[in-house]
Amino acid sequence: MKRGQTLSHYDRSGRVRMVDVSEKPSTARRAVAHAFVRMKPATVRSLQRWESPKGDPLEVARIAGISAAKRTSELIPLCHPLALTHVDVRAKLCKNGIGIRSEATTTGPTGVEMEALTGAAVAALTIYDMCKALERGMEITGLHLVEKSGGRSGTYVRDRVSDR
Repeated sequence: MKRGQTLSHYDRSGRVRMVDVSEKPSTARRAVAHAFVRMKPATVRSLQRWESPKGDPLEVARIAGISAAKRTSELIPLCHPLALTHVDVRAKLCKNGIGIRSEATTTGPTGVEMEALTGAAVAALTIYDMCKALERGMEITGLHLVEKSGGRSGTYVRDRVSDR
């Protein structure tokens, strides 16, 4: 944190608080997050052959991620409830696991980074749950914000980092 910068979720006496965004202008906001579920090649091959005991983990994870993004304020105590205008979660089978991309958009006074991150995280947890009968040693890695736009802080794009 830069000198003179304060954490917005604390008041002057150090008590945790929800940030008041009532005076902030509504702007179009968008955020994209990523996660990766690393798994053994044998597990990937089973999924390629549709041999998952619980059904299609990619589709279930997609729906779980969308549902989670919509409920972020119920899970993270100081997040504002947002009227999301769109959520898209995609899970893609790769050579050593499953890559997850979560995107959230809204028009409002506060950003959607937490919604995108929550969508990616819950989708990854769902993949684990759906595939644990095939492999217990899977690893959820690389949960991060890829990019965000809108609001006073403007656009952020993460430097490209490979998780695979």
